[in-house]
Amino acid sequence: MIELERVSKSYNRGQVKAVDDLTLTVKPGEIFGFLGPNGAGKTTTIKLIVGLLRPDAGRIAVEGHDVVKEPLAAKQVTTYVPDYPAVYERLTGLEYLNFIGDVYGVAKAERLERIQKWLDIFELAAAVTNPIQSYSQGMKQKIVLTAALLPAPRVMVLDEPLVGLDPRSAHQLKEMFRGHCDAGKTLFFSTHIMEVAEKLCDRIGIIHRGKLVACGTMAELKAMDRTEGGQSLEEIFLGVTET
Repeated sequence: MIELERVSKSYNRGQVKAVDDLTLTVKPGEIFGFLGPNGAGKTTTIKLIVGLLRPDAGRIAVEGHDVVKEPLAAKQVTTYVPDYPAVYERLTGLEYLNFIGDVYGVAKAERLERIQKWLDIFELAAAVTNPIQSYSQGMKQKIVLTAALLPAPRVMVLDEPLVGLDPRSAHQLKEMFRGHCDAGKTLFFSTHIMEVAEKLCDRIGIIHRGKLVACGTMAELKAMDRTEGGQSLEEIFLGVTET
């Protein structure tokens, strides 16, 4: 579970409010899609959830752990994929995955099994002993996703996870999303791909100028008066972010 209670975050000495009094709960077993225009506050919200930024006000908890007061406990149950795959590029893919396994304390037998599973799915087995600096952008995205899946976390937080993936890998990842949440775990991800969010997510939140302007299932979003009966997520999104 992810809980945000009246969370705010500003930049430039308070002149730019990136997140404005945001309250949101993402339940166990739920795929939650987070949408918004560029600069709306999506990435700032994600960095607040995973503890890379501290809120100016409000409280954030992951699986009941306050991310400010109990940062290590919150991080132990969470994995994060940023919008750009930042990795230790001089390591080989396998060295990087073993490093992540050590950080999360993944047992050797489980580690080997999970690494092999996702290397096969993402078709990285042939490249895993090469330095990451030799990887294409899509391959770097795949190694970061494999690292995020390795600890089998309770909560996954992903910022634009499908960017750079080929269609087969994207399909496999979406299947993983569903399996992760069907096991009672939580997944929070941002995306600009409306069709993916509409088909995959249990609930969707739309942020605009730092505020949550819409949140609910597709049926609930369609029932909102201000969408004027829009039948697609794209129409709803345009309707609530037009001003």
